[in-house]
Amino acid sequence: MEPNSNDTSESISRQAESDAKERINNRVAVTVAILAAFMAVTKVKDDNICQLMVKEKSEEVNAWAFYQAKSLKQNVAELGKAELTGLTHSITGDARAQIDAQVKSYDEEITRYRNEKGPIEIKAKEHRINYDKLNFRDDQFDLSDATLSISMAMLAVTALTGKRWLLMASWLVGGFGALLGIAGLTGLNLHPDWLIKLLS
Repeated sequence: MEPNSNDTSESISRQAESDAKERINNRVAVTVAILAAFMAVTKVKDDNICQLMVKEKSEEVNAWAFYQAKSLKQNVAELGKAELTGLTHSITGDARAQIDAQVKSYDEEITRYRNEKGPIEIKAKEHRINYDKLNFRDDQFDLSDATLSISMAMLAVTALTGKRWLLMASWLVGGFGALLGIAGLTGLNLHPDWLIKLLS
């Protein structure tokens, strides 16, 4: 009995469909492997950046605390000077000379504290700038991680459905995530602010 031509064409069609799905699944597997490896690298870098952010924030807080301590000492010296200056009008002789010497000492302390506060303030602001720069890169890595995770979820659905358009869409999303990760690794100024604000 000769095989039915309809059965043969149906078998060929099923075989072609199976081959196409296998090709898509192979592409899915390769893409998942590449994205997973890339995410592992960016995760290490992101963790290091987070550690630096904690260090910069700690240094900034310490610098401002030191600045406040100097300001407090300066205020105490200014208050002491003001009180003694008020007494100088009614006191003469040795007592006046002692008060004048103490006022001069307060003046020196006030000047010293004022001069010491300047560099501390600059240092605190530098730590804040460094923190903001690191936070900029951390945002890039966070958004990259989220986008690549979405891409991998899309790839999982692609493996189940065998839809070519879904594979292309997952590549597009994954490409955007990879671009953000590369920007974070290389320090590129790629930062979709509207998306960061939406997610923060």
